[in-house]
Amino acid sequence: MSFMNHHTASHEGIKTVGVDNLCDFSSNSDLCVCIVTWNMNGQVSYEDIAELVGSSRKFDLFIIGLQEAPRNNILRLLQTALVETHILLGKAIMQSLQLYVFGPKNSDLFIKELQVDKHSIGGLGGLIGRKKGAVAIRINYKDIQMVFISCHLSAHAHKVDERNYECMHISHSLFSKKWNPYARPAHITIWLGDLNYRIHGIDTQPARNLIQKDLHEKLTSKDQLLQEAERGHIFNGYCEGTLTFKPTYKYNIGSSNYDTSYKVRVPSWTDRVLFKIEDTQKINATLHSYQSMDDILSSDHKPVKAHLCLKLNKLSSPMHQQEHRFLSR
Repeated sequence: MSFMNHHTASHEGIKTVGVDNLCDFSSNSDLCVCIVTWNMNGQVSYEDIAELVGSSRKFDLFIIGLQEAPRNNILRLLQTALVETHILLGKAIMQSLQLYVFGPKNSDLFIKELQVDKHSIGGLGGLIGRKKGAVAIRINYKDIQMVFISCHLSAHAHKVDERNYECMHISHSLFSKKWNPYARPAHITIWLGDLNYRIHGIDTQPARNLIQKDLHEKLTSKDQLLQEAERGHIFNGYCEGTLTFKPTYKYNIGSSNYDTSYKVRVPSWTDRVLFKIEDTQKINATLHSYQSMDDILSSDHKPVKAHLCLKLNKLSSPMHQQEHRFLSR
């Protein structure tokens, strides 16, 4: 199974999609999904977890991918924050790289399939685990087949080729041992995580000046992820919301000030959420928000949250297909 479709005659790159701010939470959708990715830098507090979850929880599924998660019981904190509305449906954990799927109470009745997998590309560093690789959950929920992949790729601006290779290797490796050639492909694949692609080709001070003037959208032309996708190397046919928020890395811990260490890193959008619809004739996806959570200060990364709503085309739903077969007799 590959989630990249690398070997194609033509490539589309990553399609930037706008945000529809109006959402009536499932009345016109089959499924609303809230997705969060956060590199925690080994720190956690219940207050931060509660902020990530939010108080308005009209979404169906809550997906959270964590990188550099500490050894504390993150799951317990998440369950405490969500106890009134959601239950755990699935988890995939590989040391500090973690992925959780939560759904409304009794939503486990809507699960027809749930598989987990992980793929390590090595890498431990410092006093906390910085495991590199990916963890994934494949789930059939309300007849919508979804794959969630949370990853942490190699760091540093010059390691573009390594990150490209890791994306491809992860894509080809996940679920390959359990691959069923007769299984239906996923309706949607969602990648989230610290992809570690950097803003390159501009010095840190000019980049910071643009950010300070709220002109950071001008930096997207320097974004390695978009550049590599445009060249056809990775994420062909994926979508991403417009990068209207400020670069999410690297901050001084405890503040919203960018790195003042001796490295003075160029701010970058390392933390991303991408999605790909397998067949737009079968399912529609609407992005309702894509933003960073700048009030969380405990890490050198800002979390990124996306809100995506899905609607199955009636002609492709199993119930409609059964009705069609019955009426055709």
